[in-house]
Amino acid sequence: MANLLRRRESPQRPTFLELFFDLVFVFALTRVVHELVLDYTRGHVADRLTTSLAENGETLLLLLAVWWIWTQTAWMTSRFDPFQPAVQFVVITTMYGSLLLAVAISGALAETGLLFASTYVAIQVGRSLFFVVIVRGHDLRRVNMLALVWFGVSAVPWLAGAFAPELTRNSLWTVALAIDYLGGRLGWPVPGLGRAKMSPWAVAGEHLAERYWQLVIVALGETILTSGSSLLRGPIVAQRTLALTVSFLITVLLWRIYFYRAGQILGEAITASADPGRLGRLAEFSHLLMVVGILASSAGSELVLIDPLGDAKRAWVGAILGGPALFLAGRSVFEYVAFARVSRPRPIGILVLAAMAPIMVGLPPLGVAAAAVVVLLGVAISDTIRAHGRPLEQASPPH
Repeated sequence: MANLLRRRESPQRPTFLELFFDLVFVFALTRVVHELVLDYTRGHVADRLTTSLAENGETLLLLLAVWWIWTQTAWMTSRFDPFQPAVQFVVITTMYGSLLLAVAISGALAETGLLFASTYVAIQVGRSLFFVVIVRGHDLRRVNMLALVWFGVSAVPWLAGAFAPELTRNSLWTVALAIDYLGGRLGWPVPGLGRAKMSPWAVAGEHLAERYWQLVIVALGETILTSGSSLLRGPIVAQRTLALTVSFLITVLLWRIYFYRAGQILGEAITASADPGRLGRLAEFSHLLMVVGILASSAGSELVLIDPLGDAKRAWVGAILGGPALFLAGRSVFEYVAFARVSRPRPIGILVLAAMAPIMVGLPPLGVAAAAVVVLLGVAISDTIRAHGRPLEQASPPH
């Protein structure tokens, strides 16, 4: 058992196995973006923001399931040594299951619902059961035993939803996801057995920080993959090439805003915190918001490439401007994690994007995307001006 654990004195950098694992999530995120684009282009949905948001809710449900798989795997490799064959077996089987999950995304609310639900349950239940069996004489066995109970409970609505009509399926899967997320948040409490009090952020904050950096890079890489593929699906003319350029600029600016200082010192902030578990959960939430924002921006870029000079529908404007706004919201939370404050350009950027949205309806989508570039560029420039001539700011977490 001792050989399976990640040692405190061992390097905390993610391994090549974990980077290999992330390759599946490039594909998974691409499928999520594809579903978002369909949400925004299905007949009346494209004209009505409220309807498209309801469609987006279904896609978000699938994304949250994928996100929870990735998060649980990152936690696992923060506790267990990825160089051990048993741990590598779990990571690779989870990788294969995640590939099936990604394949099932496109029809998860229809014909591939059973494949999606059963694969998700198999990953979560199977992984917890594996560690319950092989771990001996350590509190991590009890942690996985508690998690196994919760994943067993959530398996019921997951599998029942796979056989139900769409509306009932959405409700059952929402309940299942709520059970999974609530269980993780509370430490999987079980009557008579108590709950888990061990936070991976407390023992491997530096490792988990780098895993979340890598996930952001994966999401940004997906935007480049999607926009480049979209350009190839139509004539390569000046306006579509310009749309690709604008999409690339948005991706670069999101990268710049993310990694500017706070993105570089998350591990330091967690280490300096008096409550690394609580701060780590806040960091997770901030990254979820940012990844959702990046994916929405990616969908918006594909919409621009579909019809750069047409009339931007309400739902399209919501995607093109809403993605950067969500990203800035997540980045604001992330800045609070690192420095216990939020610099003004980020909330100002969100307000400007929200204020622009109503007047952008009906304008060329390319112009809407260009406006998003201007706002993001303003945030990036303000960061540079504020830092000019000053020493690098050190981590100062709120607690």
